[in-house]
Amino acid sequence: MPLRKWIDSANNAIEGILHAAKTQKHLMYHFYSAVAVLVLSYILGVERTDFLVISIAVILVLLAEMINTAIEYVVDMISPDRSERARIAKDVAAGAVLITAFGAAVLGYIILFPYFSKTFEHGIDIAKHSKEEITLIAVILVLIIVVVIKAYSGKGHPLRGGMPSGHSAIAFSAWIAITYITESFIASLLSFLLSVLIAQSRVTVKAHTPLEVIIGAVLGALVTLLLFLVFY
Repeated sequence: MPLRKWIDSANNAIEGILHAAKTQKHLMYHFYSAVAVLVLSYILGVERTDFLVISIAVILVLLAEMINTAIEYVVDMISPDRSERARIAKDVAAGAVLITAFGAAVLGYIILFPYFSKTFEHGIDIAKHSKEEITLIAVILVLIIVVVIKAYSGKGHPLRGGMPSGHSAIAFSAWIAITYITESFIASLLSFLLSVLIAQSRVTVKAHTPLEVIIGAVLGALVTLLLFLVFY
């Protein structure tokens, strides 16, 4: 698949997620809950296997809610008037979401309860993580923030154009990560210069304005720096 088609497909998919999140309150609540649970697990230092189980449970809840949303749209399109069969289809889809959410809640309680007990016994102690783990989380978080800001600004597409510049955000996020990982002034300087070149190229090709590039750069650098200060 050509890169342009792949970007267009990814843009459409992300815009579908954002549309569902903005129009369906329950999905938005699930997103907030998912972020809160994953961040809390990261802070408590949940072991890798437990974190994997929680992540899968979170993904299943979000997936079920989005499928339920798609089913509701299809049913409304096929049967705009009130219909008993349409009601049953919607109720069954909503029931699937309820079962998934309940199962995820039970799994979350079973896994996180020992960590909460330890916290109450010994006090809050933010878990420390490796530089590589923090870098991965930083990149994911920066991407999510960029996409959400673009969605609410109404400019550009999730992966192309708009406020802020995603390329600049990731580039300067990488600069901070490289600085911490290598602890080398030369490596930090070279990565900074490369980040500046990437940001400048977005202005040169008129994909972004200077302000969009600057905001993206500051966003990527600050988010990554904050994560390293807290978790390393």
